[in-house]
Amino acid sequence: MNYKANITVVSLVALLVVVCGGAQAAPVQPKVIQLAAADVSDANIFNRNLKKPKAYNLPPAEDGIHDAGNDATHTLQKPLEAYQGLPTTEFGNRIDWVQSIDKGLLKPRWDRVDPNEEPFVMDLDIVRPVKASVPDVVFPHRQHTEWLFCSNCHPAIFIPQKGANQISMSAILLGQKCGVCHGKVSFPIATNTCKKCHSKPKPADWTPPLSEASVKNPWK
Repeated sequence: MNYKANITVVSLVALLVVVCGGAQAAPVQPKVIQLAAADVSDANIFNRNLKKPKAYNLPPAEDGIHDAGNDATHTLQKPLEAYQGLPTTEFGNRIDWVQSIDKGLLKPRWDRVDPNEEPFVMDLDIVRPVKASVPDVVFPHRQHTEWLFCSNCHPAIFIPQKGANQISMSAILLGQKCGVCHGKVSFPIATNTCKKCHSKPKPADWTPPLSEASVKNPWK
């Protein structure tokens, strides 16, 4: 939506009485200038992940993720048909994909050509401490590497080196870092999914960390 404002600019000269040779100068007429305010039509599009979908598991050509202009998209099986019999959850597209694999209901194909290729599964949890009082983040490699090969995330999205990745909720909500997949092909970042990542409670004796300035110059 574009907003335009009519602003009346009255010259100060019109408000002054100028005496020149004993005669009063004629007042200057107010001039109307049209100023166009900024276009705010795209304001607050920051968080695409928290936008609740109108419907879940739409056909590929209607879900806003697949290319509806590609003929192959229309040949894909509809999700509501494909998901029959899979365990459900309250998150994302309402299917618990981890349980689906753990129960043997799904067996992702690891290689496009060789159906006998075995997956490279890494059973390693990465704990990322959080400075705030919320629980720390636990990233489980097993649940991800049962679906994906390492090159899907490393090194383009995450550099496989300790301390090399700056991750924030702002970046995730903008579709970066974890948000590359979460919100599209995995459960979205929403108020009811916080605990799925922030799953390691703080120790009982945890206290908020002090800033460097506070350590050097503590209040007395």
